[in-house]
Amino acid sequence: MPEPAAARRSAYPSDLTDAQWALLEPLLRERDPTGPGRPATVPLREIVNALLYLKQTGCPWRYRPHDLPPRSTVHYYFAQWTADGTLEEVNRHLRERVRRQAGRAAQPTAGILDSQTAKSGEATHAVGWDGGK
Repeated sequence: MPEPAAARRSAYPSDLTDAQWALLEPLLRERDPTGPGRPATVPLREIVNALLYLKQTGCPWRYRPHDLPPRSTVHYYFAQWTADGTLEEVNRHLRERVRRQAGRAAQPTAGILDSQTAKSGEATHAVGWDGGK
């Protein structure tokens, strides 16, 4: 594989540290499909760096910096990892790791719902408007 793109460009604040990549790489490699087709030319770390940049800055896909991997490549991995559950699995693994480090059970035993975020399905139409609220 060619020299990593991150070695050829200045790092962004959202880029993974070596320690962070050491945690993520095994999770992504084990779920990376191997099969027919062209071999990958973009390092997975750069794909994750591009996704983190987009998440942190909130910029549209087309506005991402040109020194990150191509938009189509990043979007392909994002769509694949979303569809096959890779992103959920990574999140679950990291959440459990943080909970164990804090001395807690890996899985939460309780949850909290806020009435502002859990909408009811009972009222399907507007009933009225209170101008005093």
